[in-house]
Amino acid sequence: MLSGSAQTCFIASATLLAACVGGSVAADRGNGQKIAERWCTGCHVVSPQQQQGSDQIPTFAQIRRSDRFDDQSLSTFLAAQHNSRMPNFSLTRSEIADLVAYIKAHGR
Repeated sequence: MLSGSAQTCFIASATLLAACVGGSVAADRGNGQKIAERWCTGCHVVSPQQQQGSDQIPTFAQIRRSDRFDDQSLSTFLAAQHNSRMPNFSLTRSEIADLVAYIKAHGR
């Protein structure tokens, strides 16, 4: 049986550990694909099965191969407000991570 202060310390440690582990959960590429199919197919080619997209917009495969976008810069871009033809989406951090994981796995 733990004393009151030991029990409090244990609970605090367990809570901190859960918060750290929860923040490092792997992105869900399947959910990223669903997001891409819902929001991105109007302009981007998001999968090899997609037959058309805009010819002036990079495909997800081209974005994946681009030196301009690593995981962090792509996440930052997707989270930012856009003043271009790219619409502003209200994606959560988790959704952005999922979408980035899908884009980065594209064409592998």
